[in-house]
Amino acid sequence: MQRKHFLFSALVFSFFTTFSQETPGNPFSFKWDNGFKLESQDQQFKLKFGGRIMVDHAYLFQNSALNETYGPLESKSGTEIRRARLFFSGTIYEHTFFKFQVDFAGDETELKDVYIGVGDIPVVGNIMIGHFKEPFRLSALNSSKYTTFMEPGQNDAFAQSRNNGILLLNDFLAQRLSAQVGAFRNANNSSDDAFADDGYVITGRMTGLAIRNIEKRQLLHLGAAHSYRKPESKAYQVAIRPGAHLAPKYISTGILEDVESIALTNYEAAYVHGPFSFQGEYLNATVKTIADDFAFSNFYGEASFFITGESKNYKSSYEGFDRVKPNRNFGGKASGAGAWEVAVRYSETDLTDKSIFGGKQSDLVLGLNWYLNPATRLMVNYIWADIKDQGNATILQGRFQIDF
Repeated sequence: MQRKHFLFSALVFSFFTTFSQETPGNPFSFKWDNGFKLESQDQQFKLKFGGRIMVDHAYLFQNSALNETYGPLESKSGTEIRRARLFFSGTIYEHTFFKFQVDFAGDETELKDVYIGVGDIPVVGNIMIGHFKEPFRLSALNSSKYTTFMEPGQNDAFAQSRNNGILLLNDFLAQRLSAQVGAFRNANNSSDDAFADDGYVITGRMTGLAIRNIEKRQLLHLGAAHSYRKPESKAYQVAIRPGAHLAPKYISTGILEDVESIALTNYEAAYVHGPFSFQGEYLNATVKTIADDFAFSNFYGEASFFITGESKNYKSSYEGFDRVKPNRNFGGKASGAGAWEVAVRYSETDLTDKSIFGGKQSDLVLGLNWYLNPATRLMVNYIWADIKDQGNATILQGRFQIDF
């Protein structure tokens, strides 16, 4: 599998190299725009090739109470390649679009976004078929390249972010109102058919921009989503880490059996006013089993401020926020300081209900982000985690990333 992906990447690189020169006989132009882009002069063909590398390191500490309950940490520090991805995407004949993205991080090569879409369909808008993100949770829809913290909100653990299926999405009222609805084969976050036949999922989402003033850099995004999930395996589990991928999962529902259906409802809000931003979500999960119904929940709220005056950029309802471009890049001709952002997030997760004692956890995270330029970022997070009646943990972690 890895050899096939390597050959594909080499083919893509050769393709771009072949068309990289702009001559009178060549209708294509090749340029850098925070990623390599190849475009035809009539704009009917637009191709992009790029990737991301994220290197994480963390120091983990837990008090004696957690040591007694869960045992001592196997390792108090760790380093990992969190993401190492390559992608190839584009638009063909103006209305057909596609994306192929593969992740080489970890022990296995994993396909991420792999889909084909058609746009500008009357009434429907756009249709996508393949493996992609379900339209559910703003924290999961935001690209990992542009998140404020190293890990997304903990509502991400209630269901996989990507799935195999078909998605309809459209914007209305000059993109002030957006809607997405999709049908999926319930899968374990994999595009492999061997793991993609565990019942079905129906997910829908609607969002609106109550405020959008580009000149004043003001935005208010509101949305709600619902997901109905019918697992054929009749099993479901939620397990939560305290905001760090290298940390253990302290609270968990365990594997719930005889599950008839799962209903997830999520509410989201995001506000931007110049250098200040806020984002928050509330998720409720209702798990219906043969014996009883159980309810679990999560909410978080995060705020950030750009000391150097930049502002978060809104991309779209389905894709969330976009790249931050410093007013003055660090070093080079600009001789600037880059962009500096401070942030704080508080979250609570409750996995206890009736006969299920999964635990309750609250996290407070402080973040510092340094954007050296639009493609390079250094992140530092400090996390306090309180597991109710069990103990406390603290984590100091950092990330160095580049994306193009």
